[in-house]
Amino acid sequence: MEYRLLGGSGLKVPALSFGTGTFGGGNEFFKAWGETDVAEARRLIDICFEAGVNLFDTADVYSEGGSEEVLGKALEGKRDRALISTKTTFRFGSGPNDVGSSRFHLRNALEGSLRRLGTDYVDIYHLHGFDALTPLEEVLDTLNTFVREGKVRYIACSNFSGWHLAKSLAVSERYGWARYVAHQVYYSLVGREYEWELMPLGLDQKVGALVWSPLGWGRLTGKIRRGQPLPEVSRLHKTAEYGPQVPHEYLYTVVDALDAMAIETGKSVPQLALNWLLQRPTVSSIIIGARNEEQLRQNLAATGWNLTPEQVARLDEASAQTPIYPYWHQRQFTERNPLPV
Repeated sequence: MEYRLLGGSGLKVPALSFGTGTFGGGNEFFKAWGETDVAEARRLIDICFEAGVNLFDTADVYSEGGSEEVLGKALEGKRDRALISTKTTFRFGSGPNDVGSSRFHLRNALEGSLRRLGTDYVDIYHLHGFDALTPLEEVLDTLNTFVREGKVRYIACSNFSGWHLAKSLAVSERYGWARYVAHQVYYSLVGREYEWELMPLGLDQKVGALVWSPLGWGRLTGKIRRGQPLPEVSRLHKTAEYGPQVPHEYLYTVVDALDAMAIETGKSVPQLALNWLLQRPTVSSIIIGARNEEQLRQNLAATGWNLTPEQVARLDEASAQTPIYPYWHQRQFTERNPLPV
């Protein structure tokens, strides 16, 4: 397994990490992802360790805390071998302060996550979304306090706009506080908006990308084809409206290109899609998920080889989209405003 620095930090993370959204199955939304229990989770985690994958990603809202509980139990006796990433900010409880990134909620959320995970520290602590109602000074001072207490090793964000992240980094720099070293983002071969602003920001500020849903919310599993119904088992049946929207014809064009390359290379569609991501700027780690051992082993096989530059260019062309303003306009001024890709 290749290990990469997490943004501008000194922490090395595996190029592939394991997402535990399938752990627990605590409600209908997450049951569509999976219902992995503790015994199966232990088996999947062992396979990850064997492959050199030691970073496990979860969140307090995944199965209403169930994912953290299963992960914590599955890592019993192995905590020292693992890096744990978890997230907060989304609503967790019915009270008026059980949401957001206030000092009140962040403190309660972290202590709750630590209890469920059965640990006294988290390696990477994310804000799951941006809280526009809480002053950034309050948010970042609280996160900096967690780092100083030793309860959090590194801080990160997720699903921020470019200005959210840039302003946050400026506040951290002003006060000498811990800064976001990573941004957990949606990025896939059928979802390349990350490249427009967040990737250039990540390059400039040394913020690494931890990529969620790298197979386009289940669309690049190799089971979706033009003129065919959705496979019987697919998260898209119940969760399509909550994830990224992908025009059908665009999706099929990308899948056609992947199918042709799969024949050429002997690799599977998801392996090709993951390997393409591994070669993109700023990507520190790709978060893969799996319902079972077979899926996990298939995804792990996306490493240890690389697409050729010519193959990357073909996938670039097949998945290219015209960006929104001002990004299409900026592409006319690459002489002084070079693009990262």
